[in-house]
Amino acid sequence: MAATAARTEEIERLRARMRGLERSLAGREIATHEALSGIVQLRAGGAYAVDGLSLAMALLAGPSRAGEWCAVVGVDDFGVEAAAELGINLDRTILVPRPRDSWLEATAALVDVVTLVAVRPPSRVPDRIAEKLGARLRTRGAALIAVGDRGQDWPRADARLSVAAPQWSGAGCGEGHLRARRLVVEVRRGAAPARRTSLWFPAADGALRRAVPEPVADDVREVG
Repeated sequence: MAATAARTEEIERLRARMRGLERSLAGREIATHEALSGIVQLRAGGAYAVDGLSLAMALLAGPSRAGEWCAVVGVDDFGVEAAAELGINLDRTILVPRPRDSWLEATAALVDVVTLVAVRPPSRVPDRIAEKLGARLRTRGAALIAVGDRGQDWPRADARLSVAAPQWSGAGCGEGHLRARRLVVEVRRGAAPARRTSLWFPAADGALRRAVPEPVADDVREVG
């Protein structure tokens, strides 16, 4: 009886340590690209809904440059050259371009082994699926980027990022070449006022950087 009680007590101590470890993993800061500093901070356990692939790449770039492993699921138009220009380390990036009906299984498995997973679901994600993946993210200390559009959102996302007012430069009167794009990134968290910043994305050298002057006016609207 005494041995059984001792084993039970040891198991409870181990469980308590595991719960403490899970709490310490969830919420820790994940490296975020400096161009996005001040408007969004990636955190373990978080899910971030983004409007389009470009923003997903921008979010991947920070952790990847810091040495974290990343994965991209269901994005068959992921441009490796553009990713490399942004600073995404392709040697530490797992690509699953066409998971088809197995996108959820692939995403869940990768959450166990990488820090950040970007996924483009093939259809609207039910709340129960998002909640299940959210629990796994918090347990494993990973984060998720849901790549979609305005008609396909991720339930209960910690933040939603979108692009507005894109303007290309370099074309001149038709004789030049498109060289750089300036745009506004908008981040919404629940009912809080949106936070905005203006970026060169890409700049003339292909990089992502903050544009000046700041801040961007609140009445900016998307065009095109």
